Amino acid sequence: MSDHEHVATLEEVLDRVGNVAREHERISIDQIMDAIGQRSFGPVLLLMGLIILAPLIGDIPGVPSLCALMVLLISVQLLLHREHFWLPQWILCRSIRTQTLFKALNLSRKPARFVDRLVRPRLTFLIRGYLPTRFVALASLAVALLIPAMEFIPFSANLAGAVLTLFGLALIGRDGLLAFLAFSFTGASVTAVVYAVFG
Repeated sequence: MSDHEHVATLEEVLDRVGNVAREHERISIDQIMDAIGQRSFGPVLLLMGLIILAPLIGDIPGVPSLCALMVLLISVQLLLHREHFWLPQWILCRSIRTQTLFKALNLSRKPARFVDRLVRPRLTFLIRGYLPTRFVALASLAVALLIPAMEFIPFSANLAGAVLTLFGLALIGRDGLLAFLAFSFTGASVTAVVYAVFG
């Protein structure tokens, strides 16, 4: 599968989602994914991470776990060399009120501009090519498996959202430093869950 991405920045993702949302009272996951380029791994990871991090949306019980299921399915398909991502229709049909979405987008816009200034191509050997992309898929899969438990551990789901966001940005911006940070935070996520459960 090509790792060519259809969006360039975090703010562009917010803009595309907002443009689609203006046309509807409610917007579905399928419509959001079409807006960002649902055949691309980076934008999908970025979107799922943003949803988990987003105020008002990520705090809804079950939303992080739904995002985790999508990341899990897409990561497995990438590892199996699928040419196109597939998601169940019952997931794609899930929707949210655009009024709630716009509030979350507006709260996210300033942080997005700040983050976009930091992303640039560097240490590209850590993020470009077949093996790095598969390592990202494996790490994303691991985080996705942890997210349902994280919903019961204060603030840990936000860490998982940050990991997915960083991986998405790293793939889109060819930023190996962000990928390195995301891999580090993956380890922190695993540690947080293990400590909460067994500590």
